[in-house]
Amino acid sequence: MKVLFTHHYGEEKMKAVSDLGYEVVYISERKISNCKVIEDIDILVCYNPFDNLDIKGLKDLKFIQLSSIGIDQVPLDYIKGKGIILANNKGGYSIPMGEWIVLKILEIYKSSKYFYEKQKEKEWKINTNLLELYGKTVGFLGTGTIAKEGAKRLQGFGVNVIGLNTKGRNEKYFDKCYSIDDINKFLPICDVLVSAIPYTNETHHLLNEERLSKMKEGSVLVNVSRGSIIDERALIKKTQEKKFRGVALDVFENEPLSVNSPLWDFDNVYITPHNSWISEMRNERRFRTIYENMLRYKNHEELVNVVDLNKGY
Repeated sequence: MKVLFTHHYGEEKMKAVSDLGYEVVYISERKISNCKVIEDIDILVCYNPFDNLDIKGLKDLKFIQLSSIGIDQVPLDYIKGKGIILANNKGGYSIPMGEWIVLKILEIYKSSKYFYEKQKEKEWKINTNLLELYGKTVGFLGTGTIAKEGAKRLQGFGVNVIGLNTKGRNEKYFDKCYSIDDINKFLPICDVLVSAIPYTNETHHLLNEERLSKMKEGSVLVNVSRGSIIDERALIKKTQEKKFRGVALDVFENEPLSVNSPLWDFDNVYITPHNSWISEMRNERRFRTIYENMLRYKNHEELVNVVDLNKGY
């Protein structure tokens, strides 16, 4: 069987895949295009080559292994029609993202941006407008691997951790979970709301103006999933109205975020460039998943992290 990698994981790791019996081809995602050497591949291991690579020309393609958690870059209708298996990197970035969630909540509650600015100005000025996280309610939209890692890391802070998922099923690290049908009851309870829910047609602009209005005055909003979960225009409006104590955003409806976006200019908005998943362990963890599925595919065993194409995650 033949596998195309669009990222090189190092000679040792690539050889480990070859040693499983695969013919390994590597072409950088930045240089990928349809050519004779890849037209007969069985497996594609990639992030997003789909702007330059027409997978309709890959007649033998049976399995796509993504290095990402999100799947919105994939031509889903085509692969669904062809019965191509799609697996993602679910859980691969959840630890650094869980840490990022806790970091941003604390930065907002402790007014870190204020103190950083005062340090630049060499100005010694006490700020008495700080909050403690203890006793607050932190709600997660979604209770998957990212949310679980965030919830796990909040256990020592003495907070009430609640989650919202499809059916309201109970999950580890959550004191209580609500059904998505109860979102309008869920939102007003949260002192902090973390969006960690998969992006689908159903979750597009899940946090619209009406739902943002239902959140507590002076609450904190954190988005670490996909930008389009939140209606960005409504978010800008509510931020202008001083709805939130703070907002932390790692994802945006259009990336990179336009220099003209008002989000850059709010003192209480913390922006990172889709960077929360980064850590020194990222390549190690994602290759671990890739290798596991290469082994399982060769042995005709059940794969890990297979995406349900009907649900979209």
